[in-house]
Amino acid sequence: MSAPTLSTSSTPSKPEGPDRPVPAHAPREAFSRALRRNISAHGFLIGAVLCFSFFSWYPMVREVLLAFQKTEAGKTTWVGLRNLRYIANDPAFWQAWRNTLLFTGLALLLGFVVPFVIAIVLNEFRHGQSYLRLLVYLPVMLPPVASVLLFKYFYDPGYGLFNGILHALHLPEQQWLQSTSTAMLSVVLAATWMNMGGATLIYLAALQGIPGELYEAAELDGAGIFRKIWHVTIPQTRLILSLMLLMQIIATMQVFAEPFLLTGGAGPEGSTTTIVYLIYQYAFNFNNYGGAAALGLVLLVLLAGFSAAYVRLSRDSDD
Repeated sequence: MSAPTLSTSSTPSKPEGPDRPVPAHAPREAFSRALRRNISAHGFLIGAVLCFSFFSWYPMVREVLLAFQKTEAGKTTWVGLRNLRYIANDPAFWQAWRNTLLFTGLALLLGFVVPFVIAIVLNEFRHGQSYLRLLVYLPVMLPPVASVLLFKYFYDPGYGLFNGILHALHLPEQQWLQSTSTAMLSVVLAATWMNMGGATLIYLAALQGIPGELYEAAELDGAGIFRKIWHVTIPQTRLILSLMLLMQIIATMQVFAEPFLLTGGAGPEGSTTTIVYLIYQYAFNFNNYGGAAALGLVLLVLLAGFSAAYVRLSRDSDD
């Protein structure tokens, strides 16, 4: 006689796995969980969009509209291109553009070349490079107003540091900020010292990414230091150099603080009047907000071209 066995239940079991029916409220619960999980992220995103809309996009659109309007006694009227024609007939407009382009050219000559040379020198140090980087970047960490006032003391014609050095070397002293021939150069020197630290560190990071084998191959070919820089360093950092050039052009064409604090804005015979300082004069000295907006619109269109080139180069670097 065979041993008794357990009989299986005839009741069918519930389907498991993918065949089990999904409750109707499951998608709603999943959405609720995802929403609660990401509520902080959505809050930060909405806050950022509102800040950009209120503090960046709205002023930009309002400035464009104001360039074609005139405000008198609290009443705004549409004047079309009259503001643009008015600023084009102002002699200060063309002088401001000449000064701005001169500042940009001198600032690129010093502020673009000098940081790259300093980065090349720092890259050759094997010890103490961290302290040297800190020393180079220190002027950027100082408040801009403090740095400008420090240079204003250096430029003082009576007891300034620079004239003291010239006097010790038996060289003629200079009226740094009071002469039309040296005022703009003095502003450029101060701006270069204040802002070159960031560019130097960016160049240094790019230099440290160049493979050492390229320099070794150049040395085997008998290349000296200048040939290695020309045939290895510059080609390997060409994209960074191009992007930094565009960024510095955009930044230098908006210069305001340095000439305003060093020379009062206009300088001797208007030699340091830049386009941004002229916008300041139109708005706050002449109460011509339409003219100031028209000047800003011209500068906006010009810088938009440089920004488009910058975005294009950035896209090419990502590819």
